[in-house]
Amino acid sequence: MLKIEFEEPHIETCDCCGKGIVKLTRFVYEDDDAFAIYYAKFTKEHEDKVVTGIISIGDWGNDEEPKTRTAFPFRIWTNDENYQVGLMDKEESSWQQDLLGNILDRSEALNHPWIKDVFHITDHIVTEDKEVIEYLS
Repeated sequence: MLKIEFEEPHIETCDCCGKGIVKLTRFVYEDDDAFAIYYAKFTKEHEDKVVTGIISIGDWGNDEEPKTRTAFPFRIWTNDENYQVGLMDKEESSWQQDLLGNILDRSEALNHPWIKDVFHITDHIVTEDKEVIEYLS
């Protein structure tokens, strides 16, 4: 069973438009064990409502082993009826920290054995992360 720990959002100002950029840090636990972390961000009042993020799955018991982690860049948006989730290439990602582990391109991610876990986490994002839900609604 997944449980998400929600940190307070961090707000910055967009250099291009002066609007607020909301940055989120979330810790994901599976059966009370550190399982993943995700970062997400979006710019308030942008015409195109898209959340971009990255999910890093692996050994989060300590910060010393990024080689045991794999990261999956993603975006979430809505159509008229449903949330949509898409994977991105690593060059499109705002997150490039070594701490996240090996960041995969879209084609690699789609064939990775943890891809089901990635989509399981994004399912929880669109049903539990109130900042994301409020922004996209």
